[in-house]
This record gives sequence, structure tokens and C-alpha cells, in this order.
Amino acid sequence: MAKKSKRNSGPRPGSNRAERVAARKARQAASLAPPVRPFQALPAAECDLVALRAFVASATAQISFADGFQAPNELDFATILPGAGAALVRSRDAAAWGERGAAAGVDGKVTQGLVALQTDPEPTDLAASVAAALHWAARAEPGSEYRVGSDSAPGLADIVDPTKPLDVVVYKDFSWWFADDVDVTPQIRAMLERAESTIMPTARLTPKSGVGAPWWVDAGDRAHLRWVRPEDEDTLMKAMARLHAAGHLTMGEGSRFAGSFRTHGLVVPVFDLDNDMHHEEWYDGLEQLDEWFAEALADDSDLTAAERSSRAGILGRQVTLR
Repeated sequence: MAKKSKRNSGPRPGSNRAERVAARKARQAASLAPPVRPFQALPAAECDLVALRAFVASATAQISFADGFQAPNELDFATILPGAGAALVRSRDAAAWGERGAAAGVDGKVTQGLVALQTDPEPTDLAASVAAALHWAARAEPGSEYRVGSDSAPGLADIVDPTKPLDVVVYKDFSWWFADDVDVTPQIRAMLERAESTIMPTARLTPKSGVGAPWWVDAGDRAHLRWVRPEDEDTLMKAMARLHAAGHLTMGEGSRFAGSFRTHGLVVPVFDLDNDMHHEEWYDGLEQLDEWFAEALADDSDLTAAERSSRAGILGRQVTLR
């Protein structure tokens, strides 16, 4: 009887060679995986980009180009575009586009590219997908069609100035989807009305420290503040545990810490708010919480027993969003 070949049997389970092979495969998989924080290369804009991607319904933000990146078109990030597409380019009437049109208009026209952060299907590598769409939209002709995966591109920080925060414009509808000279048909108007019925009143608040991106949303029965934070999770959780144990994880009367979620590598603390109050009425509470966060983040001492208990409770209620 012929002997069985051991040529393809592989390393013996539990052996040193098996461990080395497993470690090599893990390193290879990690090198191919998309970045956990897809917008980390744009630190001044990262928190707002995460918000526009994760939960803001209708908004745009003008893009400032990185040094050395030359493009003939104006360019904006957008939350979502018609059909959940990745990008579009259109012609705008300079005179009707206010200051931006006056500054960029040539022969009365401006070419504007819009690049969406919420798309269908969702890209496997969000950073690379957005960079490719930006690279295309910065040069494409109005009315041309973007094909996903058809354009290789430099990194995000080679296109977008990483030092410039976003100036986000929030809308109550999706009328900004259409160029100035487009006639909206009754069928499209009906589609728009269905989409617009899902938009909740939304506002970006700005703490004095400028840290993170606090977004107020009126969900109907109550309002929420979702504060996208730039700190790594362990550091932020430690600070939140200190605040919770001290009774400082709050925005004051009418607010309640509801929990937190992870998305695109960042942690977002969430506060339930009394929606009888206008969003600007929460600035005092925001400023106080901002100060408490700064103090807690600066404290590098070990957590007390009460603070460890608070951290366990906060982590136990945390969820992860794609």
C-alpha cells in the first residue's frame, strides 16, 4: 500500500510553525483591510465628515484644496445625492450662487462637483472611494457620469486641505440636488417630498474649545445631541467614566446621558434633550460639559472604583454603527 503524502498537510496544529503561519496571515489581512478611521487624514474635518456620513440627512460642505492640487471645478462634500450615487458635476449660474459664484465665476458660469458620503452600495474602503470620487469630480465636465472604480486617485489629504475645518450648510429639503436651470417634474417632486419627509430639524453647535462636532437633532418626541469626538476610545471612555461618576456627564436640566456609539473609528456620546428648547438654548450646557471634558481628559490618574463601575456601565450600553 502506498504511503500518504504529507507534502500538503500543512504545519501541525499548535506548533511554532503553525503560530508563525497564522500570525503572517493576520498581518497580511490587516494590511489589506480598509482604515478603521477613514477620514483620519483630514483631522480638522474628520468629526464633521463622520457626522455627515452617519446621521445628518441633508447638508453640503465646501472643500478647500490641498496645496499643489489643481482643479478647475468647485467641489463640495454632500450627505447624499439622487439615487444614492457617489458623485455628480453640474453647471451653476455664477450670479445666482452668491459670493461663491462671484469669486469663481467665469463667463457667468461655475462648474461644481458634489461628492456624496452616503452611497448605495456602501464602499468597502470608504477613504479610497471618496478620494476617487473627489479626484473625478474636480475635473469632470458638467453632466458626465461617474463610474465607481474607474478613477485611481491620490489620498484624501492630497486633495483636501487637512488643516481646514468644514463649513457645513444644513438644508430642510433636497432642492439643492438640482442645477439652477433644471425643471423639476411632478414625478421627481413627489419623490423629493417622500425623501424630505424623513429629514429631522438639525443644527451644528460649536463649543468654544472647537473640539469635535456636536450635532443637535430634533427627533420629534425628544431631541438629541450627538457629539462626535476625535479622541481614541480608551482615552475618551476614561474621561466619560470620570464625568459620569461625578454627575457631570450632562448638559444640565432637561438633558440625560443616553449612551454612546462607535462609527468610523470614533465614539459619539449621545444626550437626550428637552425638545421644547431651541438648539441655541443648549449652549450654556454645552460649554459647561466642554470644560468638564477638558478637565477629565487632562487627568491621567487611575480610575477610582466608582469610576471603573461607571466605565463598565457606559461600555455595556455602547453600540457600533457601520
